Order: sequence, then structure tokens, then C-alpha cells
Amino acid sequence: MAGGGGSSLFSGFRLLGLYCNHVPHVLRYHRKHREFYLVTSVGKCLHTYNVSRLGIVAVSNCLQDDITCMAADRMLSFAAAGKLVYAFAKNKEVVMRYRGHEQEVRLLLPFGDQLISADGGGLVVVWDVESGDVYLQLHFEPATFDVSAMMHPSTYLNKVLLGSSQGALQLWNLKTSKLLYTFAGWSAGVIVLQQSPAVDVVAVGTATGHIVVHNIRLDETLMTFTQDFGPITSLAFRTDGPPTLAAGSPQGHVTLWDLERRQLLAQLRHAHQTAVSASFVHGEPLLVTTAADNAIKVWILDQEGGGARLLRNRQGHSAPPTAICHHGNDGKNILSAGQDGTLQSFSTVHERLHKNLGHGSVNKKKAQKKKTGLSYEELRLPAITAFASAAARQSDWDGIVACHRGRLAATTWNFQRSSMGAHHLRPPGGGITSVATAVDITSCGNFALVGLSCGHVGVYNLQSGFYRGCFGERQRAHSGAVRGVASDALNQLTFTAASDWMLTFWRFKNRKQEAQMKLSAAPASMKLHRDSGMLALALDDSTLLMVDVETKRVVRKFAGHHGNTNDMTFSPDGRWLITGGMDCTIRTWDVPSGSLVDCFLVSMAPVGVSMSPTGDFLATSHVDSLGVCLWTNKSLCGPVGLRPLPADYQPEAETLPGAGPAAAEQEVTLEEEPEEAYSSAEQLGAELVTLSQLPESRWKHLLCLDTIKRRNKAVTPPVSGASAPFFLPTVPGLTPRFSVPQQETQSKVLSCSLPSPRSKFSCALEEGLETGSFAAAVELLKSLGPSAVSVELAGLSAEGGGANSLLLAFIGMTDSMLASGRDFDLAHAYLSLFLKLHLRSLAADAVAMEALVGLSSRLEAGWAELRASFDQSLCLLAYAKSALL
Repeated sequence: MAGGGGSSLFSGFRLLGLYCNHVPHVLRYHRKHREFYLVTSVGKCLHTYNVSRLGIVAVSNCLQDDITCMAADRMLSFAAAGKLVYAFAKNKEVVMRYRGHEQEVRLLLPFGDQLISADGGGLVVVWDVESGDVYLQLHFEPATFDVSAMMHPSTYLNKVLLGSSQGALQLWNLKTSKLLYTFAGWSAGVIVLQQSPAVDVVAVGTATGHIVVHNIRLDETLMTFTQDFGPITSLAFRTDGPPTLAAGSPQGHVTLWDLERRQLLAQLRHAHQTAVSASFVHGEPLLVTTAADNAIKVWILDQEGGGARLLRNRQGHSAPPTAICHHGNDGKNILSAGQDGTLQSFSTVHERLHKNLGHGSVNKKKAQKKKTGLSYEELRLPAITAFASAAARQSDWDGIVACHRGRLAATTWNFQRSSMGAHHLRPPGGGITSVATAVDITSCGNFALVGLSCGHVGVYNLQSGFYRGCFGERQRAHSGAVRGVASDALNQLTFTAASDWMLTFWRFKNRKQEAQMKLSAAPASMKLHRDSGMLALALDDSTLLMVDVETKRVVRKFAGHHGNTNDMTFSPDGRWLITGGMDCTIRTWDVPSGSLVDCFLVSMAPVGVSMSPTGDFLATSHVDSLGVCLWTNKSLCGPVGLRPLPADYQPEAETLPGAGPAAAEQEVTLEEEPEEAYSSAEQLGAELVTLSQLPESRWKHLLCLDTIKRRNKAVTPPVSGASAPFFLPTVPGLTPRFSVPQQETQSKVLSCSLPSPRSKFSCALEEGLETGSFAAAVELLKSLGPSAVSVELAGLSAEGGGANSLLLAFIGMTDSMLASGRDFDLAHAYLSLFLKLHLRSLAADAVAMEALVGLSSRLEAGWAELRASFDQSLCLLAYAKSALL
């Protein structure tokens, strides 16, 4: 294991199934995107969703402490964690930190270019958002005026309205730092202050369940509503037309009030399971609600009578998961059973592919009909304690079987329909009074094996749900509670382990006992890797046993956990056994060598671990965590040096996915000067060759210019323009242009006798021949297109206006390019075109032929080295693809 702490095999990737918590959400409008965004808190970071699809847009950097409150303006998002206030840009990066509070910050309010924050000690600070300086401080005595709510009244310049837990309200002018007016209140603590669409009118939510619509200009109460569900947790005004006020309650209900008729409009019963935070989308009939039950819901108010219906939602577990496992062979779906009684599927590809299979019910038909006299709580099943899934026949019938806490019958679930199945698997007769404790599905997907606390192990047909028999005599496979049950890949053997310290091997067809093994302690759980035939058992004495089902012997024994082993999983090839225990460690055991190769600590004890069938991710669930953590398998990305760890190895902590680095570490990165951009060297090594990185069209088309010109030749000849009058001199060409008379300085005979001027490339070649450096000539050629390069090379010979010395100079330039190893592709392309144009002239020149012979030897030597490197790499690649690693 590499030094430096943490895990050398796994790296935290992301957190699935976590959407929001108890912190009230914030709605933002993006002018450029013309879309509303929802910002929620999930512990130490912010999640941003678009309201139109509830798709996640951004995840912010993590803070040092849990977020206690949030706010947002048109540019930035603000969050308070502990005594610090942070400003986020682009919903992700921390761009400013505001320090000055000595107690935990409870309230935030954007106020133009300022930000107002209030803590539990009565200190209210007004910050300059851009500079982070303190603009104003107000001190309140919590015993007389404990600030519990803040609001900026619309059109009230530089004024803020403060509410207290004692019930009084105060209106302050922040520019002059003066108290303008004090409202006596309504003898109840103020929890919420909300501005109404009407100027001067404010809604006040109290701790006694009263909603007061008050005119702060006249200090006059306009109307009062009373909610029967406890204190008011949130208030929201509808702004698209109908005068409606939405109020949230601690019990999860949402109440809609008609302000025009001053009466109750509708109720959203059981919208959430905990205190609700509600907000209306501006200008739309949409109500967004969040709560601590990890659910985001968008309601649309289009029902007759003003009622609302659920439009879209994102919902995870409201209680920590109890068991997880991957479903299918592609590793893209993770099934998770929570203490809230729901079974959910989380996709590792995209959040829109998440599924909620719902809550189990005692009678599915009665639950669907909602008969009178039966409540949802009476029909609901308790939480799932163990489940098994198989994708072999999931398109034909139910492919998931689950055991519930304190119930005899096991339930079936359908993954494709995302609902509970039709069967309740229980043994016939009423004499058995026990609880289902273990379950498994055969590899063919036709049968389910259910173990009970009385030692009974039954076989059920998943298509019909019928009971097909049991293992053992007198309908008991063990004398104790069954802790694990599994079947092999060919449905020949069945393995059961129970609290009587026995591991029993059964023939699946005739259900007769074949062998039995006495264990050193009572088994707590069991896991079978069907491909390798290895059976892992976690015992109550914190040891692990590995049993070979072919020889029926214990082949490995692992000891290292300092507490109970909660769950375990095999890698796809069966080489690793990964376990999670109550000692907050996740350990990886190498089965062939029988040693511990990886171990790391986590902040919360893992209760479930599952390795992807493709081996790319490890999924874990933890105590007091509502999400499922994904860990990346580093061995798939590069070589990982694993070595046996000593028995006294002390594991180091690994940060859970979603927790991220501390804010202090990020602050150093933000305040440091930006590093200079890395620039690659022109040549990595003298023995290597470097390409020019020019577009292929700049050198590939040099040898086929004639074909390209012939193909691009116009079908019809060009038509000349109308001739100008005879008395106006014109310039010859396709476009008629008048010539400008110029004063002649030389005679025509003298002009014809002058030699034609040399091009820049020819001059650069001559200069390079004298100095021995052809860098300028190469750069000139690289800046030209294929046609221009052809013209320049054609002009090197005496027929084109050049000289034999230029031909020798070009050969020297090519030789220097090959010797340096740079522009390897251009050197070959230019040389090919050069030989095509001047081969006959070169053949008649003995000096040029001698230079070409030397250049040919250099070419052959360079290609021989490259060919040897290519052959070695291809041989190594072929071995890696065919060898059994």
C-alpha cells in the first residue's frame, strides 16, 4: 500500500440519492438562460437543479462544517456554515468568505450590494458583498429581542424588517442605522416573514400556527389564518394571478389559502414527512417544496377549485439504507432498501434513470383502491432487512425477493415496472410462527430460497409464487435461525448457514442433505461467488471464513475486524473479498494469497458494500447517511502496487464521497497566484522523432496536386467582362479595371535584361547554406500551403529561375531536419515532392547524387530504429491482450 494514508485501491467518486435536507431551499432566476434554478443543501455542499426538469446542474465545493442557512441573489449564492459565511460563484466555487461572527450564523438576507447575516448571539452584520468589509453591525439582546426572521420590504429603500422569537417586529434603516418603528406583535414568536405581491403588505408566520397578513405602513392587520398542524415553517405567495398563500407545517402538510375569499382553498396532506419549505415560482402556477425527508417536489396548481397535483419529483431515502446490491450484469443500477420501508434503484449513469420501487404494502389491491377505514400506515410493510435480485427472467416475472422486519412472508418486486410484485412467499399452513431472515434467487431466475428464524428453508416458484418444498426433515433445515442461504451457478447445490454453528450442503433437486460442516462460531452472514465456487462466511467472533464448495473445506481464514462484519462482497473475478465492519473500516482481502491488501477508515460505519459486476465501482452505505457512496477502482485506471499489510496495520481515514476537501484548503488555492501554463518541450529526446502538428492537408496533398487541380478545373471557360471604351486604358484580367498611368523610369529593353528576383525561400536556402542553419527556410515552408510549396520547390532548378546550388541547399535542409528529428512528417513530404520535380536534373549532377546517397543512408537508419520500436510495442501489446493475467 502506498504511503500517505487512505486507500491505495479505492478513491471517492460521488454520492447517489441525496437531494436536500432540513435547510430551506432557495429559488434563483438566470436571466441569460431564462430559467429558474433550485438551490438545496446536502450537508456541507450545495446542489443546484433546474426547475423545468429537476436535473442536477452543479455541485458546489464542500465546506468545513454543515450548512445552516442559505440565500441567493442574481449573481451569487450564499451559505453559512458555523461562524463563517461563504459566497459561491457559478453555484460551485467559493469566491468570498465573511468572518466576524462569534456564534453560529442562523439567518442570511441579500440586500442589494450588501449581505445581512444574523447569529445566535444577537449580532446582525451588514457586509459589502464585493469587498467583504463590514458595513454595519447591530447588537440585540437575545433575552429581549432574539432575531428569528429577516425581510426587506418591497420599495422600502435601505430598510429591513426584523422579527423576533418574542413576537415583536422592528423596522430599521441600515443607511442611518436607526430604528424606525417597533411592531408589538401577536404574543407569539415570529418564524417566517414573507413579502406579498402588494406593496406594504407582509405575511407573518408564528410559532402558534397563526398566519397574519399585516400592513406595515399603517400597522394594521388585514386578515388572519390559523393552521392546525403546528408552527408555520414557510410562507409563499402565488404571483401568476389568483391570490393564493401557501403555508408549510412541521408534519409535512401544505395548506393553500384563498386571500380574496379569506378561506381555506386546499390542502396537500403528507406532501412530505417532516417540516416543509415551500416557494412559488414567479409568474408560474408551480409550487416547489423540500424537506428533511430528502425529497424535492414540484406541484402544479391546475386542479378545479385551486388544488395542486404532483408534477415532478426527486426523492431518495428518508432514512438510512439497510442493504444495497448491484442489479444486472452491466453494473449501472444499484438497489437500495432503506429503513423508511422503500426500495429504490440508483443509476450510476444519470440521475434521471433513478427509480423508486415504492413502499411495500400488506395488500397491494387494497392499497391501490384506498378503501375507507384503512390508513396508509396500516397497509404499509416494515423496512426491508435483506433482499436478493436476479436479472435473468425479470422481463417475464418478478426478479427481486425481500424479507421484512418481523414478518414471515417475503415479498416480490418487479424492477422493470418499478413496483411491488403480486406474490407474498410464505410456507403453507398456519403452524409456523417465525420471521424471514435470509433470501436468495437461483441463477436461472425461476426459484426463490427463503430462510426463516425457526430453521425452515423453503423453495418458491417466482412465476406463480407457489411453495415447492423445503430442505431437511420435519420441515427444518437447522435448529437455529437461518443466517444465510445461497445456490450455485448450475442449481445443483444449495448452501445454508444458521445460528446453530452449522454450514449445510443440500442437493437442490431432491432437497437432501449432502454434507455438513461445524463452524468455529455462529455465522452472521454468507456470500457466494458462483463463478469461482468460493463461499465467504462472516462469524460472530469477527473472523471470516472462505469455504471451497467443491472440496467442502475451509481454505482461507481472515481476522482483522474489531467488530461485527456488516456486509461483504466479491470482486467480479473472485480475487478480492471486500468487507465493511462496525469498526468503521472497509477492508480488501486477497483470496489467493490469504492476506489483507487494502484497508481504510471512514467517518461512519458501513452497513452495506457491493462491488460492481464490471469491477469499476464499489458502492457503500453508511450509518446515519441517506445516500449511497460510489468509490472508483483505481486498478482499472493504472497499475496499483498491492502488498500484504501487517497484522498491526493502523488504517488512515478516507474522505467519504460528497464530503470533499475542507474549505481552508480551497481558500489557499483561490488566493494563490495562478500558475503558469505548462508548455511542452520542442523535442523530448534526441533519439525520438517529433511530428510537425500541422494539419494533414498541408503535407498529404503535396504529391497529388495535379490530380486536385484537374478535378477542380472549371467545366466552362471563364467569361471576360465587357471591354472598356478604347480611349480609357485598362488592365488585362477577368474584372475590368482602369490602369493608372505611372512615370516610366527605365526603358523596356533595360527591364527585360534584368535578372528575375529570388523568392524569400531561395534567399533563406542560400543563407542557410552559408551559415549551416536552415531553421528560417523550414519555417517559411511551414507557413505556406501545398500549392505555394510546390511553386517554391519548382523554382529551385535552373529552368525555374534557380540554380544547382539551391538544389544542394534543399538536400542539406532535408538532411538537417532528419538529423534533428523534428518535423518528421514534413521532411518526408517535402523530399518526395522535391524528387518528383527534379529527379532528372539531379541524376545529371554528380555532386547532388552524392548528397542524395548520404541522405538515403540517414533515412534507412532512422526508419530501422522506428521499425524496431514499433515491433517491440506491437509484440508487448499482443502479449497483454492474449495472456491470462
